[in-house]
Amino acid sequence: MTTVVLNLNNVDFTDEQFYRLCQINQNWQLERTAKGELIIMPPVGGVSGNREADLITDLNIWNRQTQMGKVFSSSTIFRLPNGGDRSPNAAWVSLERWDALSEEDKEKFPPICPDFAIELRSRTDALEPLQEKMQEYLNSGLRLGWLINPQQEPVEIYRCDRPVEIVQLPVSLSGENILPGFVLDLPTF
Repeated sequence: MTTVVLNLNNVDFTDEQFYRLCQINQNWQLERTAKGELIIMPPVGGVSGNREADLITDLNIWNRQTQMGKVFSSSTIFRLPNGGDRSPNAAWVSLERWDALSEEDKEKFPPICPDFAIELRSRTDALEPLQEKMQEYLNSGLRLGWLINPQQEPVEIYRCDRPVEIVQLPVSLSGENILPGFVLDLPTF
């Protein structure tokens, strides 16, 4: 199964309507880009699902020790300031920014861009849309992001106001000053 992209550019589709669409179609992973596209993504296979679980586990262990923020899985949709509704494979928001949201905003699709996000390319994912998604996060306030590409073995590191840095697997990635003390060791997948 491949990703389906529908152009909704000239369709009046409110945030509440998108939220309701997602609620009544919970078996589908839906996203909405800032360009007005509705993306319907297929479920991932066992290998990608296991890799994603490992990334979230490592991030969550670090966060439980530091208690600096909140960790989110790929089931979470963030309503980005630029108009997109996106779901990173793993995400982190600082506690200060999370606590500033209302309880209603926390319950629905949080209207906030993560401080940190990881996108993990699955075997069926095209690379360019994931790179565009990472740029969309940056345009919305992302401070640090990693696009992990096990098929070709590079990792793209996204930082605000800096060019994308590309490193090869295996590598240890640092959370830098965004996630102080967090190090993710990535073997060759």
